[in-house]
Amino acid sequence: MHELSLCDDLMRQVTALAAEHRARRVASITLRMGPLSGVEPDLLRNAFEISRAGSVAETAELLIEPQPVRVRCRRCGAESEASVNNLLCRACGAFETALISGDELILARVELLNEE
Repeated sequence: MHELSLCDDLMRQVTALAAEHRARRVASITLRMGPLSGVEPDLLRNAFEISRAGSVAETAELLIEPQPVRVRCRRCGAESEASVNNLLCRACGAFETALISGDELILARVELLNEE
């Protein structure tokens, strides 16, 4: 379950941010995650419950913003949404595409609180 190591790394980043801004608590953590990130959202949520225990983010809410799979066609230049198992260009049907989103796992926002 690599989600636990991902959450441990996430908590190190969040703890450093909270210390840098002298925050007492973290209200929420927002991640942007694509379906090709290799991370299972439910496992990530379960790992987050373990990782946040005893930390500045112990009561924080984990928000996951799903990101679409998008490709750029190398034949016609169009950008379009694609499905996980079908990365064909929707404009011309070519298979010569480049992934431009859908594989990311990004720490997008951290809401810090300075009061108790």
